[in-house]
Amino acid sequence: MSNINRGDASSKKIAAGICAILLGALGIHKFILGYTTEGVIMLLVTILTCGFGGAIMGIVGLVEGIIYLTKTDEEFLNAYIIEKKGWF
Repeated sequence: MSNINRGDASSKKIAAGICAILLGALGIHKFILGYTTEGVIMLLVTILTCGFGGAIMGIVGLVEGIIYLTKTDEEFLNAYIIEKKGWF
């Protein structure tokens, strides 16, 4: 765990938070954090439902973006980088 850069975690937090708010239905924020399975799930729900599921995934993305941006850098690092918490 010594190779984790705190500055890298902070930049991932900001990038993931903004992408979650703006592009949450596509799951881009999940790919930024390295959660490929969760990102593919969000993307497929949006595409396979012809966008109707995108409304739900957009709300999920909005909530996750707000959560990411309101956590401290230390909380974000522990929850999403070290513990790999995939959802919320």
